[in-house]
Amino acid sequence: MIKIENLCKSYKADNGEEIPALNNINLEIKKGEIVGVFGTSGSGKTTLLRILRGVEGFDEGSVTLDRYTLKPDSSQFYFNQVKKETAIHLQRSFGIWPESALDNVVRKLYAARYGDEGDVNLEEATKIYGDEAEKILELVGLSHKKNHLASVLSGGEKQRLIMARQLAKKPKVMLLDEPATMSCPKTKQDILNAVKKINEELGITIVFVSHLPEIHKFLADRVILLEDGEIKKEGSADEIIGEFLKDIEDPIDIEIESTDETLIKAENINKRFYLFTGGEVLTINDVNFNVNKQDILSLVGPSGAGKTILLRMLGGLDLPEDGNILFELDRENDDGVVETKWVNIEEAGLDRLEIRRRLGFMHQEFALMYYSTIQNQLAVKLGYKNYELVEEAKKRAKELELPDILLDALYQLTDLPESEAKARLEQVGLEPTILQELFPKFPETEVKKEVKDLFEALDLPMEILQRKSYELSGGQKVRAMLAIVLASKPEILLLDEPFGDLDPKTLRIVANSLKKISKEFGTTVIMISHNTDFIKELSNRAIFIDDGELKDDTKDVDKLVSEFINYCEADYLM
Repeated sequence: MIKIENLCKSYKADNGEEIPALNNINLEIKKGEIVGVFGTSGSGKTTLLRILRGVEGFDEGSVTLDRYTLKPDSSQFYFNQVKKETAIHLQRSFGIWPESALDNVVRKLYAARYGDEGDVNLEEATKIYGDEAEKILELVGLSHKKNHLASVLSGGEKQRLIMARQLAKKPKVMLLDEPATMSCPKTKQDILNAVKKINEELGITIVFVSHLPEIHKFLADRVILLEDGEIKKEGSADEIIGEFLKDIEDPIDIEIESTDETLIKAENINKRFYLFTGGEVLTINDVNFNVNKQDILSLVGPSGAGKTILLRMLGGLDLPEDGNILFELDRENDDGVVETKWVNIEEAGLDRLEIRRRLGFMHQEFALMYYSTIQNQLAVKLGYKNYELVEEAKKRAKELELPDILLDALYQLTDLPESEAKARLEQVGLEPTILQELFPKFPETEVKKEVKDLFEALDLPMEILQRKSYELSGGQKVRAMLAIVLASKPEILLLDEPFGDLDPKTLRIVANSLKKISKEFGTTVIMISHNTDFIKELSNRAIFIDDGELKDDTKDVDKLVSEFINYCEADYLM
């Protein structure tokens, strides 16, 4: 079915540096086999999938997929034929239409025949392809969400919708890059069951990349271990994982203990979300809890339970309909005396701006700036969060006669993903350059000094400062984004499942780094994670949320996680 011979591939950085990706890969995959690819971030896994997909050229060797053979000098025709035989779900890819789940699959079925999913009369196309689209949604476990808009689906549901869209192409080979990334155990199980069902019922050959050992054990007939672009070993999941984990870094012995000082109060929080076509989707219902200084608090619950919405409300990016979210704020008055007050995150003004300056937020669907170096992105973020530069921005706003509430509203955008921030500015007729005018970059020459210790803690080489995001591996991108968020040493760090696609070795480095940062700087962390081992290792407290309600709040994290796994019926974790 698939035969790879002497495959070599390297990339050229903008500075001319040659970056090797794959070296002398030889591999055969039988029809109907499920093969897992395992290894650290940057070992060449995604590059291998992209070559199998026919969207990435290579330097040496050959790739045969069914009746087509690709070589470095093959014409585009053969690469296009391979693309027709394969489908791919790329890591952190959410390329879906802002329409219902059913419409998304109907568009893809139409495009599989006519080649264009943009110019579709959906009403007519649904008459022809609706039944087939519903069968595909049933195969991936999304029948009950067929009329829901893609934008309100959870992260795991979006991934299954992407999988459904790929199945609409009727591929012979399905290529999956982190197929269960960012999903809760229940949703992961649904995704894994869908992958097995696709393989068994449709006979589709599957090659997947995952950093989670338990997924390889559950899915793979055979696992390939990639290391520095070479196949180090292949065998059963147990053999390969044992080989990979033999030199993992030990957890550092730092006990996470919070103080008695309360930093955040969430009081009687309520919020409702509706669909025009499907009625009420989710209600955050009468949620109450406090966060103490130096808590590492995990929000645990199934996908779609309301965790991300609650975290965004804590960050002031969305507001509750009822209830209050209060932050403790210590500030010097004009007489030099430190005063403590409670600031409501709903109340616009300079106090809320100061709370936001002390916050760091890393989103689930984060994105680095594509054409910007990591050093430049660090300089931009430090410009937003550095105390002196923010004080200068306040003076500049006064000179421009901008009211405090407008400055605060603009400052909120600095914590949003770039695409969301641009969209909000466009809604009010402002250009993104207004943020640079108000908050000039931190001097790039000083960035290196600011982040040296942080890069060391995250096991990031200083050389990547001069690289652009597309020159980094998936794991490097995650750690680079974390460095950008942490560079200003925020007092409170909000993490929305950003580490779901890190390999166990890299995740351990991140866990150890967060422990050290929390201890050294007194950082309070509120995070969403679906990696149960990561939650147990890092958290000193966990809150369980389901269907918008707070069900449990405990310091017995191990017990809560164990109960959550049973609740999710997550066979792959048993």
